[in-house]
Amino acid sequence: MRHITFGFCLCLLQLITAFGAPTVPLQPDIPYANSDPNNVLWTPASGKVPRPERAGMGGSILGPQNIPLDLQNADLLAPPSTDNGDVDNYKWPFSLSHNRIMSGGWSRQQNVHDMYIAEEIAGQKICYIRLPCFLIHIIPSSKGVNMRLEPGAIREMHWHNTAEWAYVLKGDLRISTITPDGDVWLGDVSEGDLWYFPAGNPHSIQAKDKSPGGAEFIIIFDAGNFSEDSTFLLTDWLAHVPKSVVAKNFGLGSDLKSFDHIPEDELYIFPSSPPVDDVNKDMVVPNSSPVPYSFKFSKVIPENKQGGTVKVVDSRTFTASEKIAAAEVVLDVGGLRELHWHPTQPEWTFFISGQARITLYAASSNAATYDFYPGDIAYIPPSFGHYIENIGNTPLKFLEILKTDIFQDISLTQWLALTPPALVKAHLGFSDELINSLKGNTLERSLEYFVVQITMPDSFET
Repeated sequence: MRHITFGFCLCLLQLITAFGAPTVPLQPDIPYANSDPNNVLWTPASGKVPRPERAGMGGSILGPQNIPLDLQNADLLAPPSTDNGDVDNYKWPFSLSHNRIMSGGWSRQQNVHDMYIAEEIAGQKICYIRLPCFLIHIIPSSKGVNMRLEPGAIREMHWHNTAEWAYVLKGDLRISTITPDGDVWLGDVSEGDLWYFPAGNPHSIQAKDKSPGGAEFIIIFDAGNFSEDSTFLLTDWLAHVPKSVVAKNFGLGSDLKSFDHIPEDELYIFPSSPPVDDVNKDMVVPNSSPVPYSFKFSKVIPENKQGGTVKVVDSRTFTASEKIAAAEVVLDVGGLRELHWHPTQPEWTFFISGQARITLYAASSNAATYDFYPGDIAYIPPSFGHYIENIGNTPLKFLEILKTDIFQDISLTQWLALTPPALVKAHLGFSDELINSLKGNTLERSLEYFVVQITMPDSFET
C-alpha cells in the first residue's frame, strides 16, 4: 500500500486552488421577467378604436361593442402581460350607482353589496359599489356615499351605529353634533374640508347659500355592509312612537296638538331656509366639545414631492377622527404614487379629477390592472401591493382613505434601500448604482408618503 505523502496533499491543494472551488451564484440562473413596458394603449382622448389586441396577440371585436365604455377601460380590454390569475373587481364608478332623488338633493352609495371586495370601508358620495363576487377573506370594510344638497337643503337629523367621515367636494355646509356627555359642536365646512361623527352621535348637515349650487360631498363609513338607507332618522322615530308617549316625554302631558306636524314618513333630504351666515348666531349654546368635529383641511399647506403634492390627515391632526385617516394627493402629468402597500388597513380611493391607472398585486401571481376616471372608486385590501399612475394630460387628484387612526404605508423603494445590498442583488439583480439611487430617494421620502415623477411616452403604444 502506498503512503500518501505530505507533498502529494500539498500538490492536490494547490491544484484545487488554481482551478477554483465551486461557488454559488449571487442570483439563481432563472428566466427573467418580460421587458415589455406594457404601457396603457389608449385613453378616451387618444382617438383610437379600442381593440383587445396587445403585442401581436388578440384580435378585433366582430360583434357588438360598447365603445364609450371600452375607451375608459383600456387595461381591461387589452390588459398588460403582467396581469395574471384572478383578482376581485376593485373598481366601481359612482355613475353606476342607483341614485335616490329627493326634493332638495340626491344621494347614492357604495357598499359591500356593490363591490364584494370592499368589505372594510363604505363610501357615500352618496354612492353604492357593486362588483363581481370572488372569495377574498378580509374583515368587514367601509362604505361610501355621495350626496348633493341644494342651498338650504337639510340631510335629516339622524344617527347610526358606524363612524362617519366626510370630505366636501363643492360648496359650503353647516354641521352639528352632540356627544353622550352633552358636549356640543356646531361648525361650517367648505370645499376640501372634513367632518367626523363617532358612531352613535346624533348630527345634522345643511347646505348654506353661499354657493348657488348648494353643496356636494362624500361620506365614508367604517363598515362595508352599512346602508345609508338604514340610519336612525328623527322624523321616522317619532312617527312610530305613540303620541301620548311623545307628549309625556316632552313634559306636555295630554297636549297632543303640539305634535300634529310630525311627518308621517321620513324626510331624509328636504328643502328649507338656509342657516344664518354667522355660525355664532346659530348656536344655542357656545361650543363645549373639547374635540372639534370639523377640520379645515382646505387650509393645510400641501407638501411638495417630486411628482406632485400630498396632504395627510389623521388622528394626530384631526383629533376626533379616530377610525379614518386620509391623504389628498395631486399627481403631476406623468406622476406616480410609488409602489407600496398598507400593512393592515384597507384603502378606499376616490378620484376627483384626471385619469389614473392601478395594478393590484394580490399575492400568488395574481395581479390585475384597471383605469380610473373622475367619480370612480378603487378599493385596495390590506397588504395588497399597488401604485397609482397619472396616465392623462392633466393633473390627477384623488383621496386615499384608510380605515385607521394613523395613516401608514410601506414603500417598496424604502424597504429595498434599507435592506443589505447583497440581498437586493440576490433577488432582483440590481446594480450598485441603482441601489445607491434608492438610498437617495429614501432620504427625500416623508414618513408617510412619496410620489415620483416618471417620463410618459410621446404617444400611446399601438
